Amino acid sequence: MYTSFRQIQKDLKNGQLTCSRLVEKYLHNIHEKKHLNALLEVYEDEVKAKASEIDKKLAAGTAGRLAGMVVSLKDVLCHTDHRLQAGSKILEGFESQFNATAVERLLAEDAIIIGRSNCDEFAMGSSNENSAFGPVLNEADNKRVPGGSSGGAAVSVQADMCLVALGSDTGGSVRQPAAFCGVIGLKPTYSRISRHGLVAYASSFDSIGIFAKNTEDIALVLEIIAGEDDFDSTVSGRSVASYGRKLHEPAKRYKFACIRETIESEGLAPGVKNNVLGSLDHLRAEGHTVEQVDFPLLEHILPTYYILTWAEASSNLSRFDGVRYGYRSPNTKDLESLYKKTRTEGFGEEVKRRIMLGTFVLSASYYDAYYTRAQKVRRLIRDQTRALFQEYDFIITPTTPTTAFRLGEHSQDPLEMYLADLYTVQPSVAGLPAISVPVGTDQGLPVGLQLIADDFREEDLLVFSHYFLNLN
Repeated sequence: MYTSFRQIQKDLKNGQLTCSRLVEKYLHNIHEKKHLNALLEVYEDEVKAKASEIDKKLAAGTAGRLAGMVVSLKDVLCHTDHRLQAGSKILEGFESQFNATAVERLLAEDAIIIGRSNCDEFAMGSSNENSAFGPVLNEADNKRVPGGSSGGAAVSVQADMCLVALGSDTGGSVRQPAAFCGVIGLKPTYSRISRHGLVAYASSFDSIGIFAKNTEDIALVLEIIAGEDDFDSTVSGRSVASYGRKLHEPAKRYKFACIRETIESEGLAPGVKNNVLGSLDHLRAEGHTVEQVDFPLLEHILPTYYILTWAEASSNLSRFDGVRYGYRSPNTKDLESLYKKTRTEGFGEEVKRRIMLGTFVLSASYYDAYYTRAQKVRRLIRDQTRALFQEYDFIITPTTPTTAFRLGEHSQDPLEMYLADLYTVQPSVAGLPAISVPVGTDQGLPVGLQLIADDFREEDLLVFSHYFLNLN
């Protein structure tokens, strides 16, 4: 199968390929790999009709910039007249009445949406085992998780079910599965992409992210979906760069800050550590500067992240009550029991856990002790992280402490599961852009390297990632 949009465009242009044949190839792969449970729904008839339509546009010279790009959407992104469930029973039967802005912009450039991908319920999880539709399997090893919460999106790219996938990243939900599945995953700066049409988990953290097998495709998709939007008051009004224009320019010499505590952590698996240290040595050999720095606040990042996201989830998920749409419990006798039973039966265990903990930290007795204090610490984390960019181009860390773990390995201990986010939450708390790129394998399982940049420096991240991947 194709690994880059450039290859597809070339073959479309010289007549060796049509969109219709391309779609057939992807549909064949999807059916062959159905056991991975990556896609919840495949729009088979629709994509065949759309491919035929785009072939006519290509022949007439009127096709958009993404003609021939096949994309999957995480089941938290609105797509008009298509089902949307956020991996949850509580949105059973719900169909979206509008397109998310990111989806609208893809469609406007003739991208083909092939289906919606499985995910942890309401994007809450690090393994894609929390979905009401069952776990997603990692193609590298079907006994292991793909990471979460965008596990289905990552596997759809890993397993050649599509070329590009859109996911969402609240604390690592694009970067962590990208690392586990051996693909590239970008989380842009908070506010770079409109959140209109993205089911909210934690509104001050949520970002739409992009999966692909090469940086060129991520750069092109980001350029098209980023930018201001009248439907989202939090989106940035900054101009959108032509992110792919510098990818092929000669690389400059970069200066990297490697956070000492991430490398010396007892939780870092030896195989992951060896791959990361090997990459750092390779960078030094190429003339780049890599220096270890201390970040004393690192131990506070994970609890800060979870306190704040739990609180926001508690508020955001209050709208799912069985009154207006979605699942409604049949076992009710009055309004109070309707609320209680619908939410008890409709939400999974992890979502209920986070709602209850969020309600607790927002309660009058504990609001200042937890929520207010966590907001103050968040500001300190952002300021101290950004201060590093006065001296360094990037912060570099492992993406994850381990490779993909076995299905069920951490299901009985939420704390063990939360520790899978140990390295990815820092840019999420700080609102900064970050990318995970594959750097090798450990016992046949992919290992990812995370790069973090200052606000709105996605172009720099993509330029370096392109250089680094070609270097290896």
